[in-house]
Amino acid sequence: MTYANETRRRRTFAIISHPDAGKTTLTEKLLLFSGAIQIAGSVKARKASRHATSDWMEIEKQRGISVASSVMQMLYRDHVINLLDTPGHKDFSEDTYRVLTAVDSALMVIDAANGVEAQTRRLIEVCRQRDTPIITFVNKMDREVRDPLDILDEVERELGMPCVPMTWPVGQGKSFGGIVNLRTQAMTVFDSGSERLPQDFETIPLTEQAQLAERFGLEWQAAMDSMELATGASPTFDEAAFLAGKQTPVFFGSGVNNFGVMEVLDALVDLAPAPKPRTSNLIVNKQPVVKEIQPEDSAFSGVVFKVQANMDANHRDRIAFVRMASGKYTPGMKLKVQRTAKELRPTSVVTFLSQRREAVDEAYAGDIIGFTTHGGVQLGDTITDGANLQFTGLPFFAPELFMTVILKNPLRTKQLQTGLDQLGEEGAIQVFKPEIGGPMLLGAVGQLQFEVVQHRLKAEYDCDVRLEGCQYTGARWITADTPAELREFTNAYPQRMSLDAAGTLAYLCTSPYDVRLAQERFPKIHFHPLREHAGLSLGSAN
Repeated sequence: MTYANETRRRRTFAIISHPDAGKTTLTEKLLLFSGAIQIAGSVKARKASRHATSDWMEIEKQRGISVASSVMQMLYRDHVINLLDTPGHKDFSEDTYRVLTAVDSALMVIDAANGVEAQTRRLIEVCRQRDTPIITFVNKMDREVRDPLDILDEVERELGMPCVPMTWPVGQGKSFGGIVNLRTQAMTVFDSGSERLPQDFETIPLTEQAQLAERFGLEWQAAMDSMELATGASPTFDEAAFLAGKQTPVFFGSGVNNFGVMEVLDALVDLAPAPKPRTSNLIVNKQPVVKEIQPEDSAFSGVVFKVQANMDANHRDRIAFVRMASGKYTPGMKLKVQRTAKELRPTSVVTFLSQRREAVDEAYAGDIIGFTTHGGVQLGDTITDGANLQFTGLPFFAPELFMTVILKNPLRTKQLQTGLDQLGEEGAIQVFKPEIGGPMLLGAVGQLQFEVVQHRLKAEYDCDVRLEGCQYTGARWITADTPAELREFTNAYPQRMSLDAAGTLAYLCTSPYDVRLAQERFPKIHFHPLREHAGLSLGSAN
């Protein structure tokens, strides 16, 4: 039995951008246009009772930023679209990086006034490493922005791949007249207003040249000239090149005004890929054998790419987000966590619309489903209905910032331990337990992670903590060729040894020279700046 018909209907993508490019607004409008939500929360009016649907955590509502990626599913044109909204803030790039391992394509949002910004560059790099197809949306065309040819040129330089315009703007700012759709050969006329639906916008076919020229005057002529230049300099759309991450279709619009969004939604259905095969290590006679798992295979398999504690404050639950790689899920299935070989018994299995959840009747490869658990599941775990295989590629980065956790009320030690265990397993922060004892250490990629964890420890676990600076400035996961070599090393540096949330041994450093000196003293020890789930190491040792 295969599930090819169902998997072909799936589209699973992440929205990526620099903060404030309008990513969360666009997410809302895609949900609105697909009929998944009836009213879009205003991202600007954070102090009002209506908040962006995809930002559910209290701290996000206070600050008006996304700090946790959220998952939403919608049905559009008989396709099941799984949309993952990622944090734009650089301090949460780890969460975003892991989300990008769970998708088949990405929608990149660019602010037309600012072009390609720093955080976008980092995310593009991740997509490039995985050859993820990217659709580009140039947002905020109703503001005073840069010339569209300049933007295309910059995107091409930064992405290292040619742009293929699919729509083209007529004017900008106060004189923004609309967009020319090169796929349908018609112009959609811009009209501001956040309540407008696609059918409310006037459309004029390009055959009505005289009417368009008269109505939009100099803006029309300038748009036609620049469009001719852009299309003349760009290759024609090549599906194979796009799917290989070698060219990007570009759309223009204004998310806040619902304008140009429908064209993006249609492109996700028409152009973005269905679920792809995923590489796994099949365990045969206790040895890993690399195998491609096909999405239409009948056996269930998936990988946990995110764990979120306390999504529902009333129930103190934990949800493991699983990207299905093959097979079909039905309620009551017997499933196994490969790392521990234990049976997984979720109390409920759901699909998501941000905080709103719905019980799953069935799900297929490409879908994101949530298992409500009470522990026993970690980031990177492979879940199957029996086959002994392990998906690879979920990365953990060595932290660059460290803080010591000081509990203000010593009677709350048990609650602190629970909180740190759960937040560490979730990947919200990296938790290190020194081997010689003493206070726990928190490791982060960015400063804001500490603030979020401190806030969540108080709000979710009733633990008031103080975070103090410490001497450590980095960590490296360590492996050795033999147990004896590892023992010799740990005996030489007992005060530097710690275990992370997954129980993996790490060496704490106070400067970059520490690693170099330790490496010279112990050449058979390997220092890893990146680790994969299950202790498999990624990247070069240094």
